[in-house]
Amino acid sequence: MPATGEDLGQRLRDGDRSAAPAVLNLVENRAPAQRAEIDALLHAVSPAALGGEAPAHVVGVTGPPGAGKSSLLSHLVAAWRARGSSVAVLAVDPSSKRSGGALLGDRARIVVDPRDEDVFIRSMAAGGRLGGLAPATRAAAHALAAAFDVVVVETVGVGQSETDVAEAADTVAVVVQPAAGDVLQFLKSGIMEIPDVLVVTKADLGAPASRARHDLYASLRSLGARETPVVAVSSLAPAAGFDALVAALDEHRVRVDLPARRLAARRASALADFTVEHGERGLRALGGSRAAASLLASQDAALDVPALTRTLETAAR
Repeated sequence: MPATGEDLGQRLRDGDRSAAPAVLNLVENRAPAQRAEIDALLHAVSPAALGGEAPAHVVGVTGPPGAGKSSLLSHLVAAWRARGSSVAVLAVDPSSKRSGGALLGDRARIVVDPRDEDVFIRSMAAGGRLGGLAPATRAAAHALAAAFDVVVVETVGVGQSETDVAEAADTVAVVVQPAAGDVLQFLKSGIMEIPDVLVVTKADLGAPASRARHDLYASLRSLGARETPVVAVSSLAPAAGFDALVAALDEHRVRVDLPARRLAARRASALADFTVEHGERGLRALGGSRAAASLLASQDAALDVPALTRTLETAAR
């Protein structure tokens, strides 16, 4: 008999990371009959059940295809494991039109020791959200944060995904590669307002990487975001820059108002879940996205995602 959502939540609260595959199987099963079990899981790992926010550092990693995210994550996971941190990686890929499953299979490109029980990597389908986060990804990140030290949500940066991952993570790292036009595109599209840490890959290219850093710093100055670090890394042996990147991510985690950021993430998840279930008609019944967000902001900060979603559904009737 499959474990219930409450049982899985209890295992995560107890630090049982072997529950992770069953947790992902549950949250990816969006059949109506499973909703109560998913709700029970999320309630079991809510701040009310944990006695505070989940201990993990939830890190969002995004950037355009080919920027080197998979190589970067291979080295980041190794750096976290070297200091004894357990790591879960949710690699969000575009969905296959035929199967609905994850198309690219990024977990196959992230190099880890398959015998390491303190590393969990899973590819997840974006569900037609153009590289953004499906409700299952948000639910998985919320749940796994109760048992792992670091939870990474990695997306293919194609527009909507940057905003989605910024709503779901404690710290967002945006990855760019030099000499590919990425920096200029970021400046044009306003993505520079999203990252907490900027990462320039392929630092071994020398001058192009230096120019990319210079452009990013110039853009940050124009936005008044001088405190946002820009870290250059190289995945070629010997790898370089990853200790500085881990330090930058840690430093942001210390500075951020974590309860406020997590509260915003829960409310964003509730709105995303409601929108997937009820579509534009449901949003119109609430008066639009802004009205829905205002309603959520008026609710008790202790409410978990399922309770917030039910609040929206009640208001839309």
